[in-house]
Amino acid sequence: MREIGPIVRLQIQRSALKTGAKPDRTFSPAPLLPVERLWVTPAGVLGAGPDGSWLVDVHHRDHPASRNEDGGHGVSVGFTAHYDRMQERFGERITLGCAGENLIAGAAGVLSHDDLLHGLAVLGPDGTEHLRLRVLEVARPCRPFTGWALGRQVEPAVLKESLQFLDGGMRGYYCVAAGSAEIAVGDLLFAL
Repeated sequence: MREIGPIVRLQIQRSALKTGAKPDRTFSPAPLLPVERLWVTPAGVLGAGPDGSWLVDVHHRDHPASRNEDGGHGVSVGFTAHYDRMQERFGERITLGCAGENLIAGAAGVLSHDDLLHGLAVLGPDGTEHLRLRVLEVARPCRPFTGWALGRQVEPAVLKESLQFLDGGMRGYYCVAAGSAEIAVGDLLFAL
């Protein structure tokens, strides 16, 4: 195992970040809710609410408006180094977590799909393994997020170039949990 870094942010999506009908869909990070703990299962994630209740993420298979019908988007993972690169390109509009990943870990550099090919493990600060995640695919960039990141309507060439920049895992990775466990901000993420 190779340490990537500490988990610095956990969050759930209370509802979809993309709304409207194609081709006029829009993006807003407003439905994101930062939490200190997640309950991660093969069906998706639940976030610990301020009153101690568990809140269902919109990508959980049991959410009434689930955006995870195929089971391949239950957990998403991102990295601080990716956000640093996105912020360099798009500016202050890009804040940690705005792309909607459930788990964001500190990372010294950009991580490719090949770096994560064998999966991820979440360990507590004491070294106890809590959870393993199988990395299924990169979170492909979309026009609504890219347009929001650019902050304006742009010509097709600029949009295409920006979509290419955001591809290859820059916007994170979709994963599925190999079991069920509670994880917390401060736990450590490792590549297997």
